[in-house]
Amino acid sequence: MKDSRIETLAKNLINYSVELKKDEKVLIESIGFELPLVKELIKEAYAVGAYPFVTEKNPEITRLLFQNATKQHAKDIAGYEIARMKDMDAYVGIRCSKNSNELSSLTGEKLKNYLSEYQKPLHLDIRVPDTKWVILRYPNDSMAQSANMATEDFEDYYFNVCNLDYDKMSKAMDPLVELMEKTDKVRLVAKDTDITFSIKGLPAIKCDGKMNIPDGEVFTAPVRNSINGYITYNTSSVHDGFKYDNIRFDIKDGKITEAISNNIKRINEVLDTDEGARYFGEFSVGVNPYISEPMLDTLFDEKIHGSIHFTPGGAYKECDNGNKSAVHWDLVLIQRPEYGGGELWFDDQLIRKDGLFLPDSLKLLNPDKLK
Repeated sequence: MKDSRIETLAKNLINYSVELKKDEKVLIESIGFELPLVKELIKEAYAVGAYPFVTEKNPEITRLLFQNATKQHAKDIAGYEIARMKDMDAYVGIRCSKNSNELSSLTGEKLKNYLSEYQKPLHLDIRVPDTKWVILRYPNDSMAQSANMATEDFEDYYFNVCNLDYDKMSKAMDPLVELMEKTDKVRLVAKDTDITFSIKGLPAIKCDGKMNIPDGEVFTAPVRNSINGYITYNTSSVHDGFKYDNIRFDIKDGKITEAISNNIKRINEVLDTDEGARYFGEFSVGVNPYISEPMLDTLFDEKIHGSIHFTPGGAYKECDNGNKSAVHWDLVLIQRPEYGGGELWFDDQLIRKDGLFLPDSLKLLNPDKLK
């Protein structure tokens, strides 16, 4: 029996997220075997008169491939995929790995080759700026386990999150976009966190189901050298297959001067990938009303209502603060009371306290209004 929720998701992805048009080409990339959604995406692409292309990847194979890849080999692998990506108008990326830690054995030079010679040129340099794209996770046993939920319950949760009314959310985001674009100084306060920085002159971008599913954030970038203070992230993060806990950064004039976590050596290897990895490329405010708890999945965790994420690494082209890096690592700080609370200030005005927006113009972004 068909699951109508999958059909709805495919229609939303093709028609709303990437706005696929007649005669356009779309690359559907499934990392992990996800047949039902891929089939529905193909059908929906043909229904609008477009041309679907499909590739399926297995993270175990990717790990084996890059464990022994030289720098030149990694470039060559990327080169073939770049040629195809340049020919695409749109990209739908499905992430459905059975093991989110599959790439954890890539360390040192191998990790650097994977990030700098493959991921960055293919995705950050080509796919992100030059295609209409959307990336999503798809529910499986592994994700349900990470969320501490039964698989069937997690599937229900997933479709509530991913098939929400993004048009309604988009309209509610407009006042926050307007306010952020008028703001100079930002201050973040939470447990073991107190940082200030400027966002003056940088655009605010609403993420309303066009690039990520699930979605629900408004992001900008800090002025590169303006950040001072310290930040402690209260949400664990899996990066290139390794789980990091208790990450804290000390920051001076925009640069991470000290980084600690459950693996100090490894986190500093990531931050030493290139010069830009110790600077920041994104500041974002999470507002998805259905996502409240972290589950070691960035696409979900960065949208948690009452959260922010503050991202070491490269900036996006549409909000470019000048920082370039092969790294773009979205790290999440939840500011709701059960996570220690916190405050978000714009130009000395308290905008959000303990995860709830205070100005009348922003209250429609609180969870009780968006659901």
